[in-house]
Amino acid sequence: MYVLASASPRRRELLKQILPDFAVVPAKGDEQVNLSLFPEQIACSLAERKCDEVFALRPHDTVIGCDTIVVFDGEILGKPKDAADAVHTLRKLSGKTHYVITGVCVRRGDKKLVRYDRTEVRFNALTDEFISSYVAGGSPLDKASSYGIQDEGVVKEYYGSYTNVVGLPVKLVKDMLESVCQ
Repeated sequence: MYVLASASPRRRELLKQILPDFAVVPAKGDEQVNLSLFPEQIACSLAERKCDEVFALRPHDTVIGCDTIVVFDGEILGKPKDAADAVHTLRKLSGKTHYVITGVCVRRGDKKLVRYDRTEVRFNALTDEFISSYVAGGSPLDKASSYGIQDEGVVKEYYGSYTNVVGLPVKLVKDMLESVCQ
């Protein structure tokens, strides 16, 4: 049995593209990080912690753990605390480029792989009107860096994996599962 160690509805939908049947057992561990690490190391460390936590509960299954972070000017942007925080973040990213990094850990038996995917994302120049309306709609409030790539009008262009920005780099996960399950 495959197990996704995440409560994210977006990750569940993306994983269905490559796995028709899997269980969901969200990891509950803390997400404190060592900020002296490179962003890629932070994302991988968080993904590995989540995967290991759920693997301890389901040692006979294949467990997939993920963590997505957004990096702008060397700063890691998390989920907004509230609407005002979302507005602040969107203003900061408006018209600029940032990176989305998803760490992935796949574990089966004594095999464990840890990898990451990185996508460059450039925002449209967002007006205050657009930002206010967007935040009032609620979409930014549960997403790292206060936006979803699938939301119209926010992202101008991206280089890399679209599904990585949503929260699960599908091709990378598929390749990792094939390696671990051989």
